[in-house]
Amino acid sequence: MAAGESTTDRRQQIDRHTESLAVADNKNDVIEAINNLLGVAPPEGSPDVLDGIAKRYKEQADEAGDVHTRVGNVATKGLPSVWVGSTGAKAAEVVNAAKRAAEQMEEAFRKASGALYDLSDALTEAKSRDSEGRTQLRKALSMLGGDDGFFDDMVEKDAEEAERKRAQETAGTGANYLYSAASTADEAARAAARELNKYASEARAGQMKTDEISAADRLVLADVGVHGGPREQNELLSANDLERSGRYLERMNERDQARYERMLADAESPQERAYLVKALAAGHDVNEVAEFRQKIHGKDPEWLQQHLTPIVTAGDSKNNEGLNDDGSNVNTDDQEFGDKAWSQDGDTCVPSTVVAARAHVDPVYALELTGGPSGQENDPDAFRERLTDEQMRMHEAGDGDYTSPWSDTPDGMDNDGKTTIANDEVSPHTGSKYDFQETGTPDARRDVLPEIERSVAEGKPVPIGVEGQEEGDRVGHSMMVVGQEGDKLQIFNPWGTTTWVSEDDFVNGEMGKASRGSLSDAYAVHVPAD
Repeated sequence: MAAGESTTDRRQQIDRHTESLAVADNKNDVIEAINNLLGVAPPEGSPDVLDGIAKRYKEQADEAGDVHTRVGNVATKGLPSVWVGSTGAKAAEVVNAAKRAAEQMEEAFRKASGALYDLSDALTEAKSRDSEGRTQLRKALSMLGGDDGFFDDMVEKDAEEAERKRAQETAGTGANYLYSAASTADEAARAAARELNKYASEARAGQMKTDEISAADRLVLADVGVHGGPREQNELLSANDLERSGRYLERMNERDQARYERMLADAESPQERAYLVKALAAGHDVNEVAEFRQKIHGKDPEWLQQHLTPIVTAGDSKNNEGLNDDGSNVNTDDQEFGDKAWSQDGDTCVPSTVVAARAHVDPVYALELTGGPSGQENDPDAFRERLTDEQMRMHEAGDGDYTSPWSDTPDGMDNDGKTTIANDEVSPHTGSKYDFQETGTPDARRDVLPEIERSVAEGKPVPIGVEGQEEGDRVGHSMMVVGQEGDKLQIFNPWGTTTWVSEDDFVNGEMGKASRGSLSDAYAVHVPAD
């Protein structure tokens, strides 16, 4: 297989050569198709090496389990509340965060071990199946003998035709084995990559590389959850937040460092402290963070969530409750400020997706929308007006369409405009530019899945475009991938909801579950580039 060639390319090659084999009507074409099939590289990798790594991970999981137990014992014995770290994290917070970190470490090593064992088993099976396929292909070649010369090929006798067809049938069996082997290896590798990327991103405390905040305090920051949902599904700071904030803190002069650290130390809750870190990660300088801090200081976790985090994941959000009549999921979560949804106004799905994406990664911007100029407002109607104004501002910035040259009613936006506003509005706050990728086929969507999952695991939302047919006309919609758990993707729909779809739904044109059945195919993705 050529350098840079994906596992999907391998399957496509096998599929293409198998088709050539099936339609070949002479001996030389059959031989050529068989040799092309034999030229496709077999599944790569060593099951023995994978087993060895999996075994080491299991041993490390056992060690982490011992740490978890010991730290848990410390947590249950009671700790003095007088000890305060450099960011105001009390000793109990540190120990409880360490306990949860050890628990997550144990789970990560154990599940990573299982993923590698599964990959090893699948690779062993794939190699065996591939070997059997090649045996069948070589058997077919031996049945055919050498190439026919020019005159031999002009007339095919009945016996020669029968032998050629028997060889084609044998080769077809071998080709099917090759395809099955490639598919097994491909799917197993993707599943393993998905799990390993997820657990790598969850080692978040280590992403904050700075000596200005103690290791204990970094541990507590990485452990903070958003109010209103399970902590493990609503971590306030992403791996990207912690990495960027640490980098910005290291670049500050000593006076700004001291000023920022004092803000952290004076925070009245872990959530307040974490939002100050998230604001720094979003690219705001120390003066902007100080102004933001004045607006949120002393607010309780529920107020902070409502004003600063537009998307919260409920504990029962992944339950399968079936489909509505229009093909959408019954189980959706409303994402609201008060009684007003984070939803589009009119045909502004593209800018509405981008507004939500920016608010998702930038709490300073989120507060401008929810709290107004003072940051203290709690008026859902005023929020709705500001949200609509932002949607229209981005619609203009992305050169969106209108229903007529004389109308101010939005009528959608193309992918160039979507790329422009995503890069202007979101990228400065995550550090990653968006690359537009067409994903009009199942293979293309399967190929881009690991990039999507890695991005959302790091805390970078991924806008997607979906399309379908209604009454014979093409219809399209913009949504956003904001989370990933197991084989499921969490989708934000700018109608003001989130829901979960499976990887298979994404690949095989069942994305209507996140909106309505007719909007089925994820035809385009904006992937954050490193």
